[in-house]
Amino acid sequence: MTVETLDRVADAARYEVISGGYDDALFAAAAVPPAGRVLDIGCGYGATSRRAARLAARGSVLGNDIVEPLLAQARAFAEEEGLGNVAFEAGDAQTHPFPRGEFDVAISRFGMMFFRDPVAAFGNVRRALKAEGRLVFTTVGPPDGNDLPGIVAAAMPPAPAGGPPSDVHSLSDPDRIAAVLGAAGFAAVRSEPVETSVVLGPDAEAAASFLLAWGAFGGALDEAAAGRARAALTDAARPFETPGGVRLRGTAWLVTAV
Repeated sequence: MTVETLDRVADAARYEVISGGYDDALFAAAAVPPAGRVLDIGCGYGATSRRAARLAARGSVLGNDIVEPLLAQARAFAEEEGLGNVAFEAGDAQTHPFPRGEFDVAISRFGMMFFRDPVAAFGNVRRALKAEGRLVFTTVGPPDGNDLPGIVAAAMPPAPAGGPPSDVHSLSDPDRIAAVLGAAGFAAVRSEPVETSVVLGPDAEAAASFLLAWGAFGGALDEAAAGRARAALTDAARPFETPGGVRLRGTAWLVTAV
């Protein structure tokens, strides 16, 4: 499978298997107002943007991501749902020219971990918020509470030199989160643990197939590389087989700030 042949509708569903278990906690904390203006950072295929748009029925939502093909599918999903109050813009949230003082709340579901300069990025988001605006996001929790990164690492090719950061645990320490957000101008920073479980399939072989098909796994692999990756993923998933399928622990920090 190549990037060009990726079934993006199916891939969007895979993202929801991986991350959707945190949504209820995220939106409970966000408390999106019915007439609110919402900024969704790293929105991907737009599931969180569309949920925010349904909550802000008299307001509006702007979804931001750096990957335009994901946003194209996000727009298609929103159109299918008849959501006229959500828009999507491509851009790096660290430098993107968001309108200043525009948004009541900025949200993100695992879209805040990969900035080259996180203080600058959060500062840019802060400037997009109203004076009383709020920030609510999830970020990957401690490594010992998350099984998926270890499984993926068993087969993920090394990141290219000079490429974007790849450490999903870059904001997995509440002290670092507080320091970064404080330096970016936020106050009342709070990090609370939230947990879920992720079921990748009925057995290790199915889990390997799921991850190989997942767009976030790393793009196209040739036949030989895909075979090696499948074997490595199957072996890594085997210890997590249960009568209810391959079940992984997931822990995130739910971060709020003003």
